[in-house]
Amino acid sequence: MDEEVDPGDENVNSVLAQESSELFDVLSCQSPTVIMRLCQMMPSGAGWNMGHLAPTSSSAAVTERIKAMLEYFRVASAADCRNFLQSMCILCENIPMRLESRLMSVAGYANSEYEMYSALNEESPLSPSEQQLIKRPRIDHWEQYIASVVSLMLRKWERLSEGLVREVQLENVWVSLRTTNRGRDRPDQTPGPADRGSRTPEPDGDFGSLESKVTLETFLQGCAGKVTVVAGQPGSGKTLLMSCLGQQWAHGLGPIPSSYLFVLLEFRQLNLISSPLSLSELLLRYYLPPKRGDNEKRAIVDYLLSNPEQSCWVLDGYDEFNSKLTRQEVQRKPLDPEKALPVADLISGLLNRQLLPGCTVLVTSRVRDVRDLEGISDKVGQLLGWDRYEIKEYVVNFFGVKGKTNRALGVQAADLLLSSRHLLAMSYLPALCNICCICLKHLLLEAETKLQPGDREEERGNETRKKATEKELKEGQIAGERRGGSQDITRDGTNGRAQLPPTPAQIPSTLTQVYLTVLGAFLSHHSGKKGNSDKAKTTKPPQSLNSVFTLSQYQSELCELSQLAWRGLEENKVLFLKEDIPQDVLEFSVTTGLLSQVELRLEDGILVNAYCFIHLTIQEFLAALRIMTSNDVSDAQLRKRFSLKTRWMTKSDQRTVFTDSLHTFVCGLASQHCTAALLQMARASGGTGVQTWVQKRQALVLKLLKNLCHSNTLTGPKILELCHCVQESQDHQLAKEVVGTRPTLELRNIRLLPNDIDALAFVVNSVGDNGIGLDFGACSMELECLDVLPRCQYIHYLSFRSRKYGDKFAEKLSSILPELTTLRKLEFCGASLTATGAASLASALEKCPDINEINLSDNSLKDEGMQHIADIFTKLPRLASVMLSRNNSSLKAVDYLIGKMSSCLNIQHLHAEYDYTHIHIHTHTQLQVSLFFYKTKSEPTISLLNQKWSKPEMQKVAKSLACCPTLSVLDMSGGQWNVEILRTLTQFLPKFSVTNKIILNDSCSSVEGLVVLTGLLSNCPAVVELHIRYKLTRNLSSCVSVVNSDITLSNNSEFFIRSCVLSALFLASDNNFTFFIISLSSNRLGNKGLRKLLDVLPHLSNIQEIKKKAVNNFFKNRGMEGVVMLAGTLGSSNSLREIHIRYSLFYVLAFNDSVRTPTELNNSILLPSDVTTLCRRLVECRSHLELDLSHSSLEDEAIKNLLKVLPEMVSLQRLNLSSNQLKDEGVKCLMDSLPRLKITSFVNLSNNSLTQQGLLYVASTLCTCDNISGVEVRKRCLIWFRHHRDSEKTLSIRESRLEREHLVRLAEISSNFAHVLQEADVNLPSLPFLSPPLPFSLVDCALEGHQLASMWTIIQRCPSLTELDFSINSLGIEGAESLSSVLPSLPNLTSLSIVSKETCKAVAEKLSEALLQSTTVQLHLAILMWIVCVCVCACVRVRARLNKIGTVMEPPEANSVLDLLHAMEGLKQMQEIELKGWRLADRAVEQMTRLFPVWTELRKISLSKTLNGDQSGDKLLGALISCSHLEELYLCGNGLGDLTAARMALVLPSMTHLTVLDISENTIGCEGSVSLSKAIICMKNLTKIQLTSVGTSELCAVASSLAHCPLIQDVGLGWNNCGDEVALELARVLPFCQKLNRIDLEANIVTVFGVDALVRALQSCPAVQLIKLWRNKVHPNEAHRLSLKDRRLNFSST
Repeated sequence: MDEEVDPGDENVNSVLAQESSELFDVLSCQSPTVIMRLCQMMPSGAGWNMGHLAPTSSSAAVTERIKAMLEYFRVASAADCRNFLQSMCILCENIPMRLESRLMSVAGYANSEYEMYSALNEESPLSPSEQQLIKRPRIDHWEQYIASVVSLMLRKWERLSEGLVREVQLENVWVSLRTTNRGRDRPDQTPGPADRGSRTPEPDGDFGSLESKVTLETFLQGCAGKVTVVAGQPGSGKTLLMSCLGQQWAHGLGPIPSSYLFVLLEFRQLNLISSPLSLSELLLRYYLPPKRGDNEKRAIVDYLLSNPEQSCWVLDGYDEFNSKLTRQEVQRKPLDPEKALPVADLISGLLNRQLLPGCTVLVTSRVRDVRDLEGISDKVGQLLGWDRYEIKEYVVNFFGVKGKTNRALGVQAADLLLSSRHLLAMSYLPALCNICCICLKHLLLEAETKLQPGDREEERGNETRKKATEKELKEGQIAGERRGGSQDITRDGTNGRAQLPPTPAQIPSTLTQVYLTVLGAFLSHHSGKKGNSDKAKTTKPPQSLNSVFTLSQYQSELCELSQLAWRGLEENKVLFLKEDIPQDVLEFSVTTGLLSQVELRLEDGILVNAYCFIHLTIQEFLAALRIMTSNDVSDAQLRKRFSLKTRWMTKSDQRTVFTDSLHTFVCGLASQHCTAALLQMARASGGTGVQTWVQKRQALVLKLLKNLCHSNTLTGPKILELCHCVQESQDHQLAKEVVGTRPTLELRNIRLLPNDIDALAFVVNSVGDNGIGLDFGACSMELECLDVLPRCQYIHYLSFRSRKYGDKFAEKLSSILPELTTLRKLEFCGASLTATGAASLASALEKCPDINEINLSDNSLKDEGMQHIADIFTKLPRLASVMLSRNNSSLKAVDYLIGKMSSCLNIQHLHAEYDYTHIHIHTHTQLQVSLFFYKTKSEPTISLLNQKWSKPEMQKVAKSLACCPTLSVLDMSGGQWNVEILRTLTQFLPKFSVTNKIILNDSCSSVEGLVVLTGLLSNCPAVVELHIRYKLTRNLSSCVSVVNSDITLSNNSEFFIRSCVLSALFLASDNNFTFFIISLSSNRLGNKGLRKLLDVLPHLSNIQEIKKKAVNNFFKNRGMEGVVMLAGTLGSSNSLREIHIRYSLFYVLAFNDSVRTPTELNNSILLPSDVTTLCRRLVECRSHLELDLSHSSLEDEAIKNLLKVLPEMVSLQRLNLSSNQLKDEGVKCLMDSLPRLKITSFVNLSNNSLTQQGLLYVASTLCTCDNISGVEVRKRCLIWFRHHRDSEKTLSIRESRLEREHLVRLAEISSNFAHVLQEADVNLPSLPFLSPPLPFSLVDCALEGHQLASMWTIIQRCPSLTELDFSINSLGIEGAESLSSVLPSLPNLTSLSIVSKETCKAVAEKLSEALLQSTTVQLHLAILMWIVCVCVCACVRVRARLNKIGTVMEPPEANSVLDLLHAMEGLKQMQEIELKGWRLADRAVEQMTRLFPVWTELRKISLSKTLNGDQSGDKLLGALISCSHLEELYLCGNGLGDLTAARMALVLPSMTHLTVLDISENTIGCEGSVSLSKAIICMKNLTKIQLTSVGTSELCAVASSLAHCPLIQDVGLGWNNCGDEVALELARVLPFCQKLNRIDLEANIVTVFGVDALVRALQSCPAVQLIKLWRNKVHPNEAHRLSLKDRRLNFSST
């Protein structure tokens, strides 16, 4: 800054000439008005024309005038020049302060009062000389204030830099440039590419992506006028660096110009401002009050407001600010700088340019809080932590401050630190590195004092090893990082941690123990300072007990200090005033160094001393000590504070100033290794039973951890945090529980450090031989992490998915892969792997003989990389699957893989598919390639789908295929080939060795091509199946398929299948090509085509089936001619046995040696004449005939015509007329004709328009037709015919709502055949002649008591009745009385079933009396009214004959449930119990558990939505151990968990008769599913299992266990978020489940990969009828494609 000069001391014209260049730049930026006013100072005779400076003047003209003006005043008189410069300083804006100061000095000014300025107004404008007299003092005050700030910054730096180990230089601090994440609130999507050189973790959340790294000095260059954010972790040095920046500014150095005002505000101090204040008050009262009066303040503020760009505001520690900022989306309006506002609004105004627009703002914050500044900041950088070399340099310097001896100790300390994972992880941050050095110094010096003379030799040996270690450091290989290193390296017994040889200093094994040691180090420091104090004189114990001993010396002080830390944690407070701390504790804390002193300016401007812990983690650790040692902290407070943090931060998350380490320290203190230290601290709190209390508190922490271990809702970051907590606890049982419920640990989109992998290792290594998987998805991972990864033993599955992982990462991974000796599956997908990385991986995988799955999909391997991988196939004997999809490969790679099949004979399947969804400009063909290998020897298959080859390319591939060993299946579907290329293929196909199937679907687009492909039939005699489907063209499709030889010729275009195609079939058969099944679906054969086909049939001697699916309503358009032709074939063909015609769209001709000849013509609209014509042709058929005319809209008239022909069908077995429009009249005609018909099996009349009268017509056939054995009228209507005269007759009528007259008629009917009626399941009131033993049923007939009363006299004449069922009727008091009177007359009655709708207690009492009078009846009870159930149970308890109870009523009260259960005591013959929907209280559950051991004959238990949680389920399952005859168990919706599942594993294996198990809608969890699978393995009779919505997606173990259930038919796994791994496991076990017919996989996350596996498995599972796949991760297009492959896949909701 220039000193003030006298106007006469310097020539004013010379100054103008010297500064003319800068003056020109200043004037060029001014408005035309200012230029005009300055130009007016020149006399008119100077040749200046004011008209030349119009507002519209060009910039060139203005430039010329400015130059002319400067030239004029350069040579003008000194007075004129001085006046010009004075005016310019007054009128012009943005004059640099240096220039303005010089101009004002040379122009001169008077020492007038500053009040002149305040009197200035527009009405009395001042002359330039007067204005100059005002402006000059304002500049002086500004400069004087800057000088005061300079002194402030220097004093601040002097205080902070005291005791620094090394010099702080901005050019040595590294910053990574960041791009803010403007996507979703939660950053769980994969971020962009990361800088591999980053060294700092981000446990606070990854808010963006790393771009590059620069020095902090370079980063701050160009920050003038912008908002710049510097982010970093607590302890990374943000506050120190900002003070260093201020110190450099004070010395005129650094990126901030010295002419700027430097304002450094700390948010932790701004929190103390509670009252609103203006911007000037914030600056001049709170930051630095000026020394002079209000005039100076006014001048400073005015200058600041006039020149805001000349100020720099450094806002330090935003993460500590209590009032978080919100982004302003609306238009920002300027704020009044003189208006008092809350401090948060002032800060927001600075950041949003509402205050001091153009000023420089620099904000420091933690990474997690940078999100608040999105849209505000112009540039964001993150401070990078130290690397190993910087850490070692710091440690050596720390010990070397006092001389060479300590420097040697520093080298030893550095080696120890680098060998300790916890110390090393801390030391990446400067502040924590200092704490680690204090810890090491304490340990080493303590050890040195005890080192015996005999140990000196060993010390020298250690020194040699240190030098070797230092050399390895320079080479980038740290001792202890890998196996196979120094022979001195040993491993920790818990998780394989590499350790240096035992040294005098015992390095703590957990982070908590590190801090415990640090605490001891600080306390020892205090002991050393006190010198001859009594505590210092105390004899010290051995090293292992030193920390405990030290704590015992300062119990009371630590108790007070921990209380302070806890209070601060509760109040979110890190700064403490002197009055907040007891004086003795304050002195103790400052002396030990646990508290540091800071200067704090209060709201009134007074400077005071405040205190804070040296680091936030120290405060958290002391707070954790308080929690674990003082009963002032309740269990509830502990639970509130005990939660896992996530690294996925959102703006809605509650944040504190702390580091969220409290729960980690609490877990560490729960370790038994810390118990002794806790006891010492707890004794200071007073009270009795200290040891018991401490152990109880530790047990509570471990219990909370255990609950988290069993949680199935933890995200990846929380699972990782759980691993850290378990490692701190050093509890191996907890580690087992973490992995016991999680066969794979999934980590997504978080930054990982080596200590994270170390924590994983502690947990993973507890799994044992069961193995575990690690899945890293989009995680930013240091390469050093891979060095630690081999410490994780028993890894079976390892996955890396992210574009972040490239060749460099793969190269590093390759160096450690051979050390993962248990690895079975490796995935490196969706990454940036090229051929270079593939070569590295291939080289490493050769040394992994147990690897069986490799997935390198979605990379950029190209042909070269895929060849690298293919070359290792023969070197890995256990390899089972290789996925190489989407790797920018070409035909060359496919051809190379095909060639490998000749040398690698264990290749089972090669799948290459052109993926149309991944076609990009300027890229190679995208291929999906899969290789499958199996131990069992079978012929391989090749799938080359959707390929687009030229003729030379087809020749190349075909030659390679011709060299392949024998193939089972060759699938070349979807090829985009013309006729010429197809001919090329057909020339080579006879050279292929294919034994089973050739598939060429969608590979021809013309009938000519279709004919070319059918020519294969005669040239490939070994092929069993040939599939050819005509490709979709012009929105139409067509197909030929030969299946087993299964020929499918289908066409949905305007073409007709020409006779040449059918002739090709004839030619093929003439050349000994044997056809079994031919499908001609979706063609338009027409009647002529059908006749041609029928002409060919005699030449197809071995044909079994011909399928035809029409493209429209074939018979509606063309009449019945085609149908009649088909029907006539039955009579003329000796081999045709079946014709099925459905929907008028589809027909099947079946050829076999069976004697039955079904003819189906259903879902058609048949006229009466059509029926007659059809049946007359069928009369000629002499073999056993089955006629199906269901769903054909037949009316009574058609039946009458049908009856003209039916008597002539002497071979008719079955007649199906269901689902038509028949009425009573038509049915009566049919019933009257039944005696004349030769039907031998049944007539089906279900789903017609019959009334009760029509049903009576059907029932009457029991009397009119001797050969009818039974009539069934329920939901279906069937008439059964008997084969033997002496067989019994049965009549079953249900849900028919018969009136009284109908019941009387039924009684009459039954009386005519009573001597042969064996079973009467009839809802009728009178059966007077029933003499043989039989059951009798009136179920849901809407009968009331008075109707039932009229029939009891008839029933009394039926003494042979054995079973009586009155379910779902209303007995009433009258009916109950009648039942009571009739039961004694039924001596043979053994079973009585009642499902009653009673609401009267009197009815219940009558029922009870009735039951007491019967001596033989076994009661089936299902009662709608609760009181009836209780009364009946109470009465039958005397005879103990109740064997079934079901409830169809609303849930009763709890006491009523107990009444029922008490009433059921003594009933030993119970077989079924159903209490669905009744919530049983604990007492009811206990009562039921006492009853179950008595009910040993139970067959069915249904307690769905009955129990109240896992404990109840556990008790109930335990009581079922004696129910060995149980067949069905329903427990859905009961809140059951892992505890119940574990009990199932013990109980269910003893229930060898169990066939049905339903535990849906529970929360079994992963561990529970494993337990359940153990039970399923023993359930050999299981037919149905329902596990819908059981709370876990980890159901692989359950799926695997189904292989041991040979009778399983129905499996429900829906709504569980199961992925492909479950689908793959199901596909594996399907061949073992030959009776399985239904699988429910709805609402899961199965992809196309998993469904494809199921499709392949279904080929050997004909029994499977349905797999439900609705709401899975399958695109509709893929779902359609898969459905075409196998119709048993259902992707719809119905």
